[in-house]
Amino acid sequence: MKAQGVMATPTMNFRGDGAFRFLGVPTQVRAAAKTTKGAFGLIEHWEMPPGFASPYHTHHREDESFYILQGEVAFVINDNWQRVGAGTFVFGPREVAHGFKAVGDKPVQMLVQTTPGGFEQFVMELAQPLRDPIAPPDIPKLIETAARYGIEIHGPLPDEPS
Repeated sequence: MKAQGVMATPTMNFRGDGAFRFLGVPTQVRAAAKTTKGAFGLIEHWEMPPGFASPYHTHHREDESFYILQGEVAFVINDNWQRVGAGTFVFGPREVAHGFKAVGDKPVQMLVQTTPGGFEQFVMELAQPLRDPIAPPDIPKLIETAARYGIEIHGPLPDEPS
């Protein structure tokens, strides 16, 4: 198979390849910019506990998309909240503040895709070994690292309306 005059090489990985914790959540990079010619990155979070919440943030370099495989997630995009379940695709465009939290009583499994790729390097820079005890995130380090990747951390999620 050829792509723009360059031989394309299929790349595969499996659940056991390089799993780690990101912000305490078991995570796997499924595809990276280096294996997709920069096109996208794909990350899987497979056991996000109920109550977990991302910071409210804005990506300045990439769009972020989410596909919920199991569980229920409340998304806030530009101050608008929506609760979704398995089988839902959510798009968070660059330059628009967004975040999410796992809700309900079951762990969430979801795929996160960013286009173009590169966000996965941010995730891997903050990775912790799966075997280590879950520790609260180092917020100053998170903010500093995010800024280097063109991600602006605004703080905790705004309150979800009842």
